[in-house]
Amino acid sequence: MVGEVSADGRALRIGVLGGGFMGSVHSLAARSAGAVLDSVATSSPSGSARAAAELGFAHSGSADDLIDRCLDVVHVCTPNDVHAEQSLRVLDAGSALICEKPLATDSRSARAVLARAEETGVTGTVPFVYRYHPMVREARARFRAGEAGWLLTVDAGYLQDWLVSAEDENWRVESARGGPSRAFADIGSHLVDLIEFIIGDRIASLVATTRTVHPRRGGATVTTEDTVAITAEFSGGAIGSLLVSQAAPGRKNSLNVEIAGTEASMRFDQEQPERLWLGRRAESRLLVRDPDALTADAARLCAVPAGHPQGYQDAFNSFVADSYAHFCGDRPEGLPTLRDGVRAVLVTEAVLRSAATRSWVDVDEV
Repeated sequence: MVGEVSADGRALRIGVLGGGFMGSVHSLAARSAGAVLDSVATSSPSGSARAAAELGFAHSGSADDLIDRCLDVVHVCTPNDVHAEQSLRVLDAGSALICEKPLATDSRSARAVLARAEETGVTGTVPFVYRYHPMVREARARFRAGEAGWLLTVDAGYLQDWLVSAEDENWRVESARGGPSRAFADIGSHLVDLIEFIIGDRIASLVATTRTVHPRRGGATVTTEDTVAITAEFSGGAIGSLLVSQAAPGRKNSLNVEIAGTEASMRFDQEQPERLWLGRRAESRLLVRDPDALTADAARLCAVPAGHPQGYQDAFNSFVADSYAHFCGDRPEGLPTLRDGVRAVLVTEAVLRSAATRSWVDVDEV
C-alpha cells in the first residue's frame, strides 16, 4: 500500500480537527500510513490537550492554530455545521483535505468546497470507507465484468440502534449542528455511495418517507429523522429499496447491499466483511476473503493473510493511505473524492424534498 511519504520523500505532517471517535479513527489511520501526527484541535484548550496526549500528537491548540500551521493534510472530524467553513479554510491554507461526511449540510456549501479545491489545485477526499473492504471490491469487479448480467434490483439497508431510546442524545440530533437530515446524511449516504460504487450506476429518482420516532430528546424538540424508507430508480433502469434506521434494536452497524442481475445476485454484509454471497438459480456459495483468489484491486486491500480477520479500521487505514498517495500525485482506484461528497449531499436533499412533498423527485447532478 502506498501513501507513506510526500512527493519529496519526507513524511506527511497532518492535523486533525476534532478529538472524538472519528478523530481517533482518523489518527490511527494516519499513524498506520506513516504520517507525522503534528497537531490536534478540539472545541476547548483542555480538550485539545487531552486529545493530543491520548492520540499522540505533538501539538494541541485551537482550530485557527492548526490551520495556520500549513500542514500537508488536515482531517476535518468536527460537527457537521462547520465542515464547509473549515474545509474552505484548510484549502485556502494550501493543505490537502480529508473531510468527514457530510461535506456540508447543504448542496450550495458543498459545491463551494469542491469549486475552491478546483480553483486552488488542492485536492480532498471524503471517507466513504466501506468501499475499502476487499469483498466490496470483489463484488464491484465481478459485477462490472458482467458476472451478474443486466442489473434488475437492489435491496439494501443500514440499521443501527444507538438512538433507539428517547434518552439517547448526541450533537447529531440537533439540526443546528448536525444539519436538516440525521439518519440519512449520517449513514444513508454511506449506503447510497456503496451501492453506486459497486454497480457503476446512479440513483436517478426516488420517493422517500421519513419518521422521527422520538419528537423530544432530553427536553429538546427533535426535527431530524430517525428512520428513512426509499424506493429508487437507477439511470440504467433497475429499481431498488433502501431502509435506513438509527432506532433498530440489536442492530449495531448492519450495512447490507444485495444486487440482483439476470444471471446472478451478490450480497455484502458489513458485519461479516470477510464474505461475499454469490447466488445463481442453480447454486449459491460464499466467497471468503483470500488474496490469492481475489481480483487485483480486492487483493491489494488485504492487510493480513486469509484466515486473519480484518474490518472497519483496516478499511479506514486503506482509505487514508490511498488519500495520502493521491495527495502525492498517484491515482488510486476507487478513491472517494470531494465530488463524491457533493453527490452525497445532493442525494440527501432529494430524500428530504421527496419526504416533504410526498412525491417522486429527481436527484440533481453534481
